[in-house]
Amino acid sequence: MIGMIVAFIINKGSYYISGGGIVIYNILLVCSAGMSTSLLVTKMKRAAEEQGIEAEIKAVAEADLKNNSEGIDVLLLGPQVRYMLPKMRAMMGPMGIPVDVIPSSDYGLMNGEKVLMQAVSVIKGK
Repeated sequence: MIGMIVAFIINKGSYYISGGGIVIYNILLVCSAGMSTSLLVTKMKRAAEEQGIEAEIKAVAEADLKNNSEGIDVLLLGPQVRYMLPKMRAMMGPMGIPVDVIPSSDYGLMNGEKVLMQAVSVIKGK
């Protein structure tokens, strides 16, 4: 049928809509308390909007990770919790969720655009 919209699940929360080319990324950032990352989330959302990228982006404290990991496409760790990388990869790997660490420079500068592009690259496996 012409004009029919078909949605395919790419990875839990991501969808590709044929014809429109819209991809929705579900990105979760984790830091020690979840507060320092909230400004970065705001800047990432702004960058996504400016670039026409559909993304659900949120930040949580390490303690709240289990309650917020369903449906995510990527987990990015704040540099202050980089020590958790092996544990998080072991926990998220079986669910097909890639995990990466936000570079200290991008985190310190609150570079939402670079961190957004990092998340998209990790999701795409690049």
